Amino acid sequence: MLMRTDPFRDLDRLTQSILGTAARPAVMPMDAWREGEKFIVEFDLPGVDADSLHLDVERNVLTVHAERPSRDENKEMVAAERPRGVFSRQLFLGENLDTDRIEAHYDAGVLTLTIPVAEKAKPRKIEIGSNTEKKAVNA
Repeated sequence: MLMRTDPFRDLDRLTQSILGTAARPAVMPMDAWREGEKFIVEFDLPGVDADSLHLDVERNVLTVHAERPSRDENKEMVAAERPRGVFSRQLFLGENLDTDRIEAHYDAGVLTLTIPVAEKAKPRKIEIGSNTEKKAVNA
């Protein structure tokens, strides 16, 4: 049987929603990894409408905003464990990433960002000239 009111449980839920826990952080859970010459970042955003997602890049800071709408206040909730409202997370991107070519895709509650490595950060070959022959060095 579900208990309708338990002040200690309500206080615990409030604390967890503000501070988060290891199992359910207050911010968007994310995974990030490198695949060759690009970085992939995935955010779990179940129940978030694609129209409420906003991505902003300023210098090397990527900000993700999402909103999960609140429930109707006229409903008597028996359990309300899913966080609602506006979520925001910032990623500080290194100078070696090309923020002008970020691609975003949202499917089945997962926001996937693909961030390519900047051309200037990719490895390149430098030719070495000798004293008898002078060559331009491209770096």
